[in-house]
Amino acid sequence: MNEPELIEEHLGVILLTAEGHDNLQAELARLTSVARVEIADRIRESQQHGEFSEDNSELDQVKTEQAFVENRIAELRVILSNSQILTPELIPVNHIGIGSLVKVEDVEFGDTFEVRLVSSIEADPTRDFLSSESPMGLSLFGASVGDTVAFQAPDGLKKFKVHSISR
Repeated sequence: MNEPELIEEHLGVILLTAEGHDNLQAELARLTSVARVEIADRIRESQQHGEFSEDNSELDQVKTEQAFVENRIAELRVILSNSQILTPELIPVNHIGIGSLVKVEDVEFGDTFEVRLVSSIEADPTRDFLSSESPMGLSLFGASVGDTVAFQAPDGLKKFKVHSISR
């Protein structure tokens, strides 16, 4: 295990790619400067129209949305304050760790593809960003080139051979 992985494991540091960090910063900025303002305007409109009766479902919906936005803002602030941006030198290449780009082969079907192992916060299957906490991510974590890893998937045991590890 390398130093960043030890930091993450013992101190609760969240390792993020630079792009992932930027995306979370942008989401926080949007929520605080746009979503909050829009919600406040909608609540103010309801007050001006005297729509504060107990059976006002629209107001209830806005308040629920406000609570969601405030919770997400708080969550993003915690994530960002406990995060460390992965620089290339922090991404291991002698074994698979957070940030590693891994070329694997499905042993059963022979399909070869690449995934990047990331923290669960950044996981995105559409971009082949694999959570380090997923069954496949857990099996790959720490593996080296040439290793075959196995994990239990909903449709049975899966095996993948590691062909390369890069940044």
